[in-house]
Amino acid sequence: MMTNPRKKIILNEILFWKQNKLLPEHYCDFLAALYTEGADIEELEPVQDPKQAILPSEKRKMLLLVASLCIAIIAVLAIYFTIKALTLILTVVVGIGACILFIAAFQMAQKKHLLAPIFHLLAAILLFSISIRVCTTYFSGDNIVLFCLIAANCLIWLWSGIKMKLLYFTVSGVLGLLALIGYYIINLL
Repeated sequence: MMTNPRKKIILNEILFWKQNKLLPEHYCDFLAALYTEGADIEELEPVQDPKQAILPSEKRKMLLLVASLCIAIIAVLAIYFTIKALTLILTVVVGIGACILFIAAFQMAQKKHLLAPIFHLLAAILLFSISIRVCTTYFSGDNIVLFCLIAANCLIWLWSGIKMKLLYFTVSGVLGLLALIGYYIINLL
C-alpha cells in the first residue's frame, strides 16, 4: 500500500489530468477510485497551477541552479578568453571550478542523481577551456602542443566514459581522437 504523501501526489496528478482534459473523465474517475480505494476524491484541493502538478518545487530549484551555473560558466569563459590581463587569476578560478564540478558530479553519480551528467559536462568543458587557454597563452603558434593537449583531453574523456560507463564521454573521446587523426593525416598530404 502506498504512503499518504505519495498517494496524494498521484491523486493530484489524476485531478490535474481531469481538469485539463488530458485523459477522458471516466478514465480519471476510474484511476482516482483505484488509488483512493473507493473513497471520495473530493477531499483533495483542485490543482490550479500546472507547474505545481508537473514539477515539484525541488525540481524547479535544481533547474534554476543548473541554469544559473551554466550562465555563470559561460560568462567566466567569455571573460577568460577575451581579457588577457586576468589570464592567470581566471585560470586558477576556472581550474578550481572544474575540480569542484568533478567532485560534485562524482558524488551525484554515486547517488544516481539526474544532474550528474550536466556537472560532468560542465567540468569537462572547463578543463578543455583551461587546456586551450594555457596553450594559446604560453605556447602560441605551436600546433604540436595544441594537438597533444586536445588529444590528452580526448583520452581523458574516453577513459572517463569507459571507467564510469558514460556513453557521451566515450563517444566524445573517440570522435575527438578520430578528428585529430583525420586532421593530422590531411595535413601530411
